[in-house]
Amino acid sequence: MAQLRQDVEPAEAGLDAEALDRLDRHFARHVDAGRLPGYLVAVARGGRVAHLTTYGLRDVAAGLPVEPDTLWRIYSMTKPVTAVAVLLLVEEGRLSLDDPLDRHLPAFAEPRVYEGGAGADVRTRPAAGPILIRHLLTHTAGLTFGFYHRHPVDALYREAGLEYSVPPGAALAETVELYARMPLQFDPGTQWNYSVASNVLGRVVEVVSGQPLDAFFAERILGPLGMTDTGFHIAPAQADRLAELYGETDEGGIEPVPGLPVHGRPRFLSGSGGLVSSAHDFHRFMELLRRGGELDGVRLLAPQTLALMTRNQLPGGATIRSFGAPVHREPGNDGLGFGFNVSVVTDPARTLAPSHLGTYGWTGVATTAFWVDPARDLTVQFMTQVRPKSLKVFPELRRLVHAAVAD
Repeated sequence: MAQLRQDVEPAEAGLDAEALDRLDRHFARHVDAGRLPGYLVAVARGGRVAHLTTYGLRDVAAGLPVEPDTLWRIYSMTKPVTAVAVLLLVEEGRLSLDDPLDRHLPAFAEPRVYEGGAGADVRTRPAAGPILIRHLLTHTAGLTFGFYHRHPVDALYREAGLEYSVPPGAALAETVELYARMPLQFDPGTQWNYSVASNVLGRVVEVVSGQPLDAFFAERILGPLGMTDTGFHIAPAQADRLAELYGETDEGGIEPVPGLPVHGRPRFLSGSGGLVSSAHDFHRFMELLRRGGELDGVRLLAPQTLALMTRNQLPGGATIRSFGAPVHREPGNDGLGFGFNVSVVTDPARTLAPSHLGTYGWTGVATTAFWVDPARDLTVQFMTQVRPKSLKVFPELRRLVHAAVAD
């Protein structure tokens, strides 16, 4: 077990210590008011951690504090790891970004697109073209999530037992087969809709590599990077370090809620949101990204491949707001493009939170977040465990970190 530590004082890394104190106090108020159980925040420049704070509790009922080695369900911060797995296979020539999905998963042959109606009266038509691997990496495949409650196809997912992406007790292969029977919301490549696509990618990795997803991750990514506390489940010796998962109540407080099963290997290995990790380990993953695909002499991806992953891939330089399905056409998605499982700042003047051109990252549903700012050689991670309703941490974090960068 390795533990994240602060390497240098803020001033040595061009950071304002007083501004970082304001950041800490801001989130401490959230904890003291009962809106967060506790948190960890780490800010690094040039790979050196210059600010590391833990505050509050990882388990409120047990009175256990957040510590640097606390383990967190990172949910959708799993998606960039899945993108790296796919790109490893692309570099080896075993997969192409422009491969039709049905070449590897035949159940997705001849996809159909929603045309009208609802329930048993749904009408569909043949899709204008196949789903490509790049469509899955950019969330432009036409897939969806059942919990959106915004489109008739969302309802079909719920009717199929997919409100939370996986039927109870199902494994990855059978779940992805079920996705393949759902109509698409739109023709592949014509809109952006955040979806179950990374679970499909996880299954593609299994089929192409001939390995279960957890074995591939461990052998090809987590092991080489020294991410020894990261995986789809935790060992008994790690259990006391796992943070409790909470949900925000209607009154703005928090209460314990069930999460993905992580005590013992799960049947469903989710490339969309299944990983548990630590601050140390995710710092190392961010370093892989920041350094262009290499860390401590271990190169996983070529620099040009990493640059492709972290560059806006939406057609014509579109943003998530302009290219997104209606559920995503909100002001917070303005000025943001999308690469391969990461958002990318394309127009800092239009984002709601201070940003720099080319900054990329993603968040997790339990209010975890990370980003890499190449222009400032900056990486940031924030860990807590609250499934929010109205709580919005990410814009606050962006603003407070932005104010702390002194050069």
